[in-house]
Amino acid sequence: MKIVSLRDTTVLHFAWLCLASGLALSLLGVYAIDLGAHHAENETAARTIAPLALKQFVFLGVGLLAAAMAAAPDSKFLRMIAWPSLAVSIALLLVLLLPFVPAWLVTPRNGVRGWIDFGVFDLQPVEVAKIAFVLAAAEYLRHRTNHRTLLGLLPPAFITFVPVSLIYLQPDLGAALLFIPAIFAILVASGARLKHMALVVIIGLMAAPISYPLLHEYQKQRIIGLIQQFRGVRSGADDINYQAYTAQTVAGSGGLRGYSDTKARAIVKYASLPERQNDMIFAVILSRFGFIGGMVVVGLYMLWLLGAMLTAAICKDPFGRLVVVGLSMIMAVTAVVNMGMVLGVLPIVGLALPFVSSGGSSMVSVWITTGLVFGFAMRRAPRLVRPAFEFDD
Repeated sequence: MKIVSLRDTTVLHFAWLCLASGLALSLLGVYAIDLGAHHAENETAARTIAPLALKQFVFLGVGLLAAAMAAAPDSKFLRMIAWPSLAVSIALLLVLLLPFVPAWLVTPRNGVRGWIDFGVFDLQPVEVAKIAFVLAAAEYLRHRTNHRTLLGLLPPAFITFVPVSLIYLQPDLGAALLFIPAIFAILVASGARLKHMALVVIIGLMAAPISYPLLHEYQKQRIIGLIQQFRGVRSGADDINYQAYTAQTVAGSGGLRGYSDTKARAIVKYASLPERQNDMIFAVILSRFGFIGGMVVVGLYMLWLLGAMLTAAICKDPFGRLVVVGLSMIMAVTAVVNMGMVLGVLPIVGLALPFVSSGGSSMVSVWITTGLVFGFAMRRAPRLVRPAFEFDD
């Protein structure tokens, strides 16, 4: 493995935006987790950080170390490990589904077999699979042209289908759906014809109603619950829509500027918001900092995406460009879906808010993502490199 040397790098690049915004979001997440986990009745008690928030701070340190390690290898090494890493991630996903795996190793949580218990830490294989999938897809497409034909889209579709089907069987529909916009973004960035991509989208939309019977019952209930919200029907407020309505109540309580620390803690406590440290943490932030705070969070994600997209735009390495585009799409869709869940415009599908939600696997994953973007950004473009993804139609 070739580690980057100083003469091959530059400190003037756009990925600093990703590093700064990711750090700000992570620290905000530690505070929001403390706000939701440690319900202080007075300001004196509020000064003691909750164990869950302290644990998240440790995960942040591990994530920063993982980011540094991800930024160090060169593109050649990352290409070399792309397919093996995808194979390992698929093997981990299979472990989750095997019926004879002992319960102490894989314990369902909220009906999802999504974590492997290694004792000192819990690993969520889907976080590994997302990164490995992007690396493998980028390696496959970096110098190909057959994806510009309709039949040439079948190999990328198969690469996507394998992890998506395994994740769906956990069942984790929300995480499974993240792979689809990622492969679309990678294909578009690699020069796939837009008319072919549009045809795939049309076929997918036509097939969507057919797939409804294949959903699990709780997934159907979430869709029904969202429709009820749009229609203003509150019959499910104490049932299928309890989490959604409670999240919207907590989020809306902050108004424009939000409440003080003590009052926000009391609101979160007595609202009994489920998953307030995980999927619904954006509601906690809105209660504390209001609409203005929510817009700051959105701005930080946009800053991260700006840094990543500018990095992809100037990256001369075709593999690096596709990796950055694919990872950025996963980051963007995850953030948008999570905030949409909290605000009641999207069904609740169990996606964590990147950098912010509680969880070691998620924290390390998003920092590895940031480290990969940083690694491609800090490398100087090689001389006499051939242009990537330029086709004469």
